[in-house]
Amino acid sequence: MANQTSSMEKGAFQPDIGGAALRSNITPGGHPLDSTQPAFPVYHRKFANPAPLGLSAFALTTFVLSLVNVKANGVTVPNVVVGLALFYGGLVQLLAGMWEFAVGNTFGATAFSSYGGFWLSFAFLISPWSDIGSAYAKTEDFEHAIGFYLFGWFIFTFIMLIASLRSSVALVGVFFFLTITFLLLGISKFVNNGSIAVAGGAFGLITAFNAWYVACTGLLTPDTSYFILPSGNLAKRD
Repeated sequence: MANQTSSMEKGAFQPDIGGAALRSNITPGGHPLDSTQPAFPVYHRKFANPAPLGLSAFALTTFVLSLVNVKANGVTVPNVVVGLALFYGGLVQLLAGMWEFAVGNTFGATAFSSYGGFWLSFAFLISPWSDIGSAYAKTEDFEHAIGFYLFGWFIFTFIMLIASLRSSVALVGVFFFLTITFLLLGISKFVNNGSIAVAGGAFGLITAFNAWYVACTGLLTPDTSYFILPSGNLAKRD
């Protein structure tokens, strides 16, 4: 026991198992015996939870675009969203999806990677330098093409809604309101009705705040917060 204690103090633990010594190094900040970073809590997960990051990236980008869709303060041109859609809602959310693959969460990986791709593609669609609209003879044709695009995302989001039904009430709410958002925005591109687009923007705002709430439930854990938020767990119980 004295030898083991001595080894631990030196930064390694070498127990005897069947005559062979197993060496386990103590890395800075990653082991209770390490005291080099006293201000930082010690965690023992190989990967952090990427969901709050992905949800926050999705929520903020959706929030800004939805404000444009509801014509807040008279703003109707969505180009301000390009930066967010490329880097936060797009790239950062895509990275969160890749990290979800690493932690073994198929649903999270599919959701974050897909919606990260959505924002990247949307930024390309509305960017002046992409000049996609010029390929269409009439503006109406371009609007209808975007309607096809939005209906495709409506179908995918509805699939994710069904897949989320055993997760939590809060997360189901995100996909429920997002499904309605895509449906209304898609319809608005075909009927040229500004009121429907505004309604889609309103549901988009609800979706954004809902996503922020779910992100908070992942950030405010018993280990890191003085309080937690209820999410309405729907997971199967043994």
